[in-house]
Amino acid sequence: NQLVAKESIRARMEGTEGISFTEFTYTLLQAFDYWHLHTAHGCELQVGGSDQWGNITAGIDLIRRRTGDRVHGLTVPLVTRADGQKFGKSVDGAVWLSAERTSPYRFYQYWMQVPDADVERFLLQLTLLPVDEARRLASDHAEAPHRREGQRALARAVTTLIHGPDATAGAEAASAVLFGGDAAALDTAALDVLAAEVPSTTLPRADVVGADLVDLLVLTGLSSSRGDARRSLDQRGISVNNRKVDSGFTPSDGDLLGGRALLLRKGKSTYHHVAVEPA
Repeated sequence: NQLVAKESIRARMEGTEGISFTEFTYTLLQAFDYWHLHTAHGCELQVGGSDQWGNITAGIDLIRRRTGDRVHGLTVPLVTRADGQKFGKSVDGAVWLSAERTSPYRFYQYWMQVPDADVERFLLQLTLLPVDEARRLASDHAEAPHRREGQRALARAVTTLIHGPDATAGAEAASAVLFGGDAAALDTAALDVLAAEVPSTTLPRADVVGADLVDLLVLTGLSSSRGDARRSLDQRGISVNNRKVDSGFTPSDGDLLGGRALLLRKGKSTYHHVAVEPA
């Protein structure tokens, strides 16, 4: 009866869409969860997004009825995009703080893809930049949005907060290369980031250095056959370390990034990392 009386639930039940059993019982489960945390661990405060207010108060009410104890709830505004969509684990393309769920590179790229309309708000909400600096960055971005300097500042600041400066530097370097930058500038850490983000093949040195590039393209799967590889080379559709090459190119020791890898690219954006086995 208490749940049915809640405005949020009653409105759904009386509306045309209704409410699913899962959604209805979610409040019960969260209320029980708060009760368990309180009785087993002494938890007296539950914090959640503003959309969790009804679930939190259900837990407060359950604890009061069963124990007589006074506990508390605190909600904070949801972080939403300009289109009203909220951040959350159930949203497509959700971003995680854990590097095991979202790598620092993909975390960085997530913020690089933020729509222009969200840049200023996120710079103010999600970074520790001084307000004046955040507003200046947003103003500069508004004048030349195609340069994406606002997104770059946001991505750098948020990724540094979560993953630290070293991981951020690696993500930035890998991003620059995957968008056509100079692969020769990659250091060891950035190479490792790159290897984790694109398909990778480890080959003996003899299959890379001095090898026929046609064979290498087939070995890595970038080409389906030797004929396909030759056509791609003849059409100047193959790059090694982001440099266009033709059928006369043969990889040398000097082409190995960090002395241990090649970065192959077919077309504009199909990459393959080739790791060379240590001698």
